[in-house]
Parts: sequence; structure tokens; C-alpha cells
Amino acid sequence: MNKFLQRLLLVAMAVVTFTASAQEVVKWTSESKELGDGLYRLELRANIENGWHVYDMGPYELGGPVATEVKLEPQAGVTPEGELQIEGELVRVYDDIYEMEIGYYEKAVTFAQEVRVAGDAATVKMTVDYMACNEGTCLPPTDQEFVFELKGDGSAAAEVAPAAEQKGDASIWGYIIEAVLWGFAALLTPCVFPMVPMTVSYFLKGEGGAAMGRVRASLYGFFIVALYTLPIAAIIIITRVVGGDAVTADIFNWLATHWLPNIIFFLVFMVFAASFFGAFEITMPSWLVNKTDEKADTKGLGGIFFLALTLVLVSFSCTGPIVGSVLIKSTSGEFWTPIVTMLAFSLAFALPFTLLALFPSLLKNMPKSGGWLNSVKVVIGFIEVALGMKFLSVADQTYHWGLLDREVYLAIWIVVFALMGLYLLGKLKFSHDSDMPYLGVGRLALSIVVFSFVVYMIPGMWGAPLKALSGYLPPLTSQDFVIGQGTAVAAPNAPATGEQRKYADFLHLPNGLNGFFDLKEAEAYAAKVDKPIFIDFTGHGCVNCREMEQRVWSDPQVMQILANEYVIVALYMDDKTVLPESDWVVTDSGKTLKSLGKINSHYALKNYGVNAQPYYILKNAEGEMLVDPHGYDLEVANFVKFLQDGIAAYKAGK
Repeated sequence: MNKFLQRLLLVAMAVVTFTASAQEVVKWTSESKELGDGLYRLELRANIENGWHVYDMGPYELGGPVATEVKLEPQAGVTPEGELQIEGELVRVYDDIYEMEIGYYEKAVTFAQEVRVAGDAATVKMTVDYMACNEGTCLPPTDQEFVFELKGDGSAAAEVAPAAEQKGDASIWGYIIEAVLWGFAALLTPCVFPMVPMTVSYFLKGEGGAAMGRVRASLYGFFIVALYTLPIAAIIIITRVVGGDAVTADIFNWLATHWLPNIIFFLVFMVFAASFFGAFEITMPSWLVNKTDEKADTKGLGGIFFLALTLVLVSFSCTGPIVGSVLIKSTSGEFWTPIVTMLAFSLAFALPFTLLALFPSLLKNMPKSGGWLNSVKVVIGFIEVALGMKFLSVADQTYHWGLLDREVYLAIWIVVFALMGLYLLGKLKFSHDSDMPYLGVGRLALSIVVFSFVVYMIPGMWGAPLKALSGYLPPLTSQDFVIGQGTAVAAPNAPATGEQRKYADFLHLPNGLNGFFDLKEAEAYAAKVDKPIFIDFTGHGCVNCREMEQRVWSDPQVMQILANEYVIVALYMDDKTVLPESDWVVTDSGKTLKSLGKINSHYALKNYGVNAQPYYILKNAEGEMLVDPHGYDLEVANFVKFLQDGIAAYKAGK
């Protein structure tokens, strides 16, 4: 295995184990000691679980491990004395994966800093950034913050700085509906469909007659739901209890916006799609399936449970990518959103087993297993390729790589769905497909739908808005060629042509609108032109934001109001651009925020108590809110009223 694959495997294992909190393997304690004459010794001690280690302070060049970093943030009147002291056994080895010599600490390490306090009392913050690893796995980098309250009598206390509570109001109904549809789709896969009549017949022939068979079948469905839902719920709840809301929110935010999980999810989707096309088979280990299948032969609740577990394991190769799609999309909501969406998926997945047990006559009307099941699997493979591109697109937009602009993304989707249409017509054949002597009406109808979808997408290559796909496509501003681009709306209250605006070289407003990407600049300009401010809390990976822009903002009445009556400022909450040090923000807990996205997210959370996207605020140049905020709402009339109410409130307050 070459070095690149070794590193890819290492980070993939890190993502698979992301739910294991680093705080569980590295326990931090703090202590301060008075040395006399206003001098204190501040200590941070890490107790490291056996088999794990944290890296030394490096520094390491690009491609090396994440070095531990300890930062001291004293208030006025506190002066560091000497260098940071490290007490622990340093292990130095040459690492084949990183191809360099590295150092790390096992079991325990203490970082100590002496400070001198001028006065009766002072507050000192210390932050440690680190990554915990063992022989095969690295947990995501994390940090711990400690606050030392130093008093004149020599006493001192330290506590982990509290994290701000994250809130959001995004609706989960879209996720639930999509999860239900995927649950029903999973039933049509060749791993699952043949088991429906077999398992139902098994329950109806059991002891106690048909009535008892229905009871057992209902329990079977219950166990299927539990096996899909409870593990996810346990992981999320334990993470929240151990690390708090902030840790859970950080994990979800990291999953949704960081390049590493998005690239790995993209690769996973491509691997599963290749499996669906017949390149290879992804299955659970045979010994595990056989073991559970043996226990399923026992009577009672235990046998029913293991029969359900056998179904879950056997169907993994078909349901795995579907479950992944449901979970990954739902991580953009509240912490309990993945639990609810997985419950919806599993209920839809288990429902037919219970219904067919209650009404066995329906079995006669079910189609027989055959080659059509593999066709369903191949079609899902095409869909997996299309959906997987979204993860690559999110990473591309968030980090401004410029690899997957809108026309490139559309070209891939057009080709993928055109190939799906040809497959439905029988013009393409995969390794496990059966011979198709004639074209059925069902396949013809589906091919018409697919090719109609392809025709719908083609104008998008020249800038058509494609509102129905606005949530999945990269923004129109990333497209190189758009017909009529020169006739876009020119906002009369926009900055003068050529005037420099922060971040305008890599951020853009939709639909030809002009505006700002820095709130202070927008406030200064609003005061100058005597206009209210429209704040758009948005994100590169925000599906609902793109829908609002293409389906609501594009309305002529909305465009007229935004272009003429407001100073627009778009605050991206997931942008990874690191700003100059002069623009960094220090939170109340002492944490330094360096990236544009984190700074905007902190502003939204601190001032409005939200981290949801999209979220719209109308205010004046002095920072006073004009009307209640507005969220995701595709009703144009509601949005127009929101904007008009803001204008009326602004004029009334003058």
C-alpha cells in the first residue's frame, strides 16, 4: 500500500470513529500553585488512556501530524515568566506514514507556565489544542480551554470554559419525508425484497396460529426499527452527555462543512455505486451473518430479535449507502434530527413486514423476484453517483478550490442521468442483468421521466436557473458563461464601481445583486446612503439557502426591493478562509476565531441565538432590529411582506 493510501486509510478510520470523543481517552486536569511574590505556576496535566498518545509540540511541516499547542491568554496585569515547561516522557520515532521523525507522549504529560500577577486578582486563560491517536486510529483534533481565577490570598481555581449553547430552528419535515421514501426504496433492492414473503410466511406458520404469527411479525418489525434507530440515538446522546451540546454541534458542523468527511463521504458513495453496478459485492462478514442466523432458529423473543438482526446484516450491501444518505443529510439539523430521520427510515422499511403479516392475501399480488431487482439496484447506483457529487461540491465551495463549478457539476449529472435512461431502455447492460427480450411499459415510462429530466437540465449549461434543483447545484455565480449575464440587476445603493470590498474577490451574491460580505462595511455604507440593512446568514453547503435564492429572491418584486431599498450583506457561516490577524475575534470564553465562517457563526449565535441557515435579519445602521427575523420559507408573499415591514419600520424610526 503506497503512502497516499495509507494516509487516506488513516483519516477514513478517524471519520468512522468520530463519535468517540477525545475527552474520553485524554483526561485533562488543571492546578495553580502560588510561588510567592505574585508568582504563580499554572499546570495542565493530561492523563492518557493506555494505547493512546498525543503528539509533541512539533512544529511539523505540511503533511505531518497535528502538533499539540498550548496558548496562554492573560489579562492586563499578568506577565508570563520564562518558557512553557513540559514534564513527561517524550517518545521519538520515525513514522513510515508521515515519512518523518515524530514525537509523542504516552500515559501522562504536564504543561506548566509561570506567570506574575500585578494586583490583588487576575484571570488567565489557557487553551490546549491536540489530537489523540493509537496504532490504527486518530480522533479529530480538539481543544480544551481552562480559566484560572488568581486571587491575592494565593488561592486559585480553574475550570473548563463553558461552550455557548447552539440553537437552530430548521424544519426536519423534509428530512423525514426523504427518509420515508428511501425506506420504501430499500425494500425494492435484491437484498431485501426476496426476504419479505419468506419471513412473513415463516411467522404465519409458527405455533399459536395466525393471530400469534401477527404478534410475532409485529415484534419483528419493532426489532428492525430498534436495530436501525437505537445505536444512532445512543451514540448521539452519549456524545451530548459527555461533551455537551457544543461538542455535538461541533461534530455536526465538522461533518457538514469540513473537506475531510465530505471527500470521504464522496468516495464512499462512489464505492457503493460501483458495487451496485456489479463491480464487486459489499457484504458483512459471513461468520457474523451465520452466527446470528443460527440464533434466529430459537423460539421466543430472542429468536425474533436475531431474525431481525440477520435481515439488517444481510441487507447491508443494499441499505448501507441509503442509510448513509439519510444520516449525512440530517446532520445539518438539530442534534436529534438524525435520530428522528433514522426512525422514519426504519419505520418505512419495516412497515411492509407487519402489514403483510396482518393481511397475508396481499402476498399474492406481490411481483415475483427476478432480474428486475438487479435493475432497481443499478438505478440506485446511478442515483448514488449523482448524490455523491454534492459532498465534493460542498468541500469545493467551502474551500474555494474551483474544481466543481456549476457547469461541470451539471455536465456530470446530465451524463449520469442520460446513461440511466439508456439503461432503462435496455441499451446498456451490466454483469448481473438478465436478458430483456422486450421493453416493458414501466421501464418506458421511467425512461421518459429520466430523459425529460435530462432535457430540463441542459439549459442550465448556459445559465438557466433550474429552480427545482437549486438546493443541489453550486451557485450560479460559480458558472463561467451565463447568457444575459451583462444585464443583471444593478443595485443603485451598491458600492461605487471599483470600490474595494472585503472578501468580494471570492464571495458573490446571487441573481446579479450587489452588496457586502463584512458587516462593518455594510453598516458604514448604510449610514452613508440612509438605507436599512438586509443580513443574509448563509453558507456554501446550505441547500435551503440556494432554494431561497433561486425560488424566492429571483421573484421580480423581491429583486426590486432588495436591489433598491436595502444594503445587502451576506455572512457565510461555513467559509474556511483564514483572515488576517487584525480581523480575528476573541470570544467571551477567550477562544480566538480565525476563519471567516467561525467569526460569522459566533456573531449569529451571540447576537441572535441561532446557527441556522438561511436566517434573515433587517436592521438599521446602528444595529437595531427592525422586525422579527425570517427563516426558510418558500412563500414569496411572506418574504415580500417581511421586506416591506422592515422598510416601514425603518422609516417610522427616523
